Order: sequence, then C-alpha cells, then structure tokens
Amino acid sequence: MSLSFEQRAARVKLMIFDVDGVLTDGSLHYGADGEALKTFNVHDGLGIKLIQEAGIDTAIISARTSPQVIRRASDLGIRHLHQGGHDKLTPFQALLDKTGLTAEQVGFIGDDIVDLPILTRVGFAVAVPNGRPEVMERAHHITQAQGGRGAVREVCEMLLHAQGSYARVMAQFLV
Repeated sequence: MSLSFEQRAARVKLMIFDVDGVLTDGSLHYGADGEALKTFNVHDGLGIKLIQEAGIDTAIISARTSPQVIRRASDLGIRHLHQGGHDKLTPFQALLDKTGLTAEQVGFIGDDIVDLPILTRVGFAVAVPNGRPEVMERAHHITQAQGGRGAVREVCEMLLHAQGSYARVMAQFLV
C-alpha cells in the first residue's frame, strides 16, 4: 500500500532543507566585492522554529558554500549543517548515522537534480513548483508556494498538522 503524503509527513523526525531555490528563490546577487548574497524568507524561518518546537530536528544540506547560510542556520537553531559539493548523499548518510534515524523518518525539500540522491531515499520528499521537472516527478508532494517565497513554511505547517502539533505550537500566538 502506498502512503499518502500526509501519512509520510506524520513519520518525519528530521526535516532537511536545500538552500538555493528552496530557502531562497535561487537568485544570486553579487555585492561590490564579488560576494554572493542570499535573501531568506522570515515566514520560512518561523516555520522552521515551529517544527523544532514540536520536536522535529532540522538540517541543511547545500551544494554551495556561503557564510550567509552559516549565519541563517545559527539564527534558526538548525543543528545540522553541511555545505559544499554536489555529493549530497554522503552527508545525508552521515546524518542518518549520527541521528540513528532511518531514511523513512526523514523529510527533504529540494529543487534541482543534485537533490535527487536524497529526495529519492527519504520517506517524505518535497519539491517546489519552481524546481526542475526531474525533481517534481519524484517528489511525494509539490508545494503551492515557490522556493524562497513560503514553500518551507508551507511544508513546516503540513508537518505540524500531520503530527497533530499545530494547535499546540500555535497556541502561544493565537491567544
């Protein structure tokens, strides 16, 4: 029997995020000194904080290396961060080994072909609608929102609903 994406989301204990095209819209802006700048969405950031509050661990695995990503991960309390290199499978496997989780207990949201080795192994695979067709074809779910424009928040709220945690973590705001 094939599981629905809601059933898959209910099993997630670790959510992994790609950066370019997911946590950002994929655009690179270069400063005067040649440094690539990234723009992150604050709604996505709060979504990450909310799933952490609900007990879901978080990670970033990105092919590019950026000091802005280190800063964003630190600001959000993301405990696991790997940057650099198109081989995302090796850090994914190391993360499974470190956490003791199985791939079925992990969610991943990506947008490009370098994400496929993880996306095709996790229990909850998500793509953004501005992602590559090869990625969207293999995802369990495609977000309504674009990468860098609320897709991460959408997935975080989906996890909270699927795991029955939404009302509890939102109660602090909905007084």
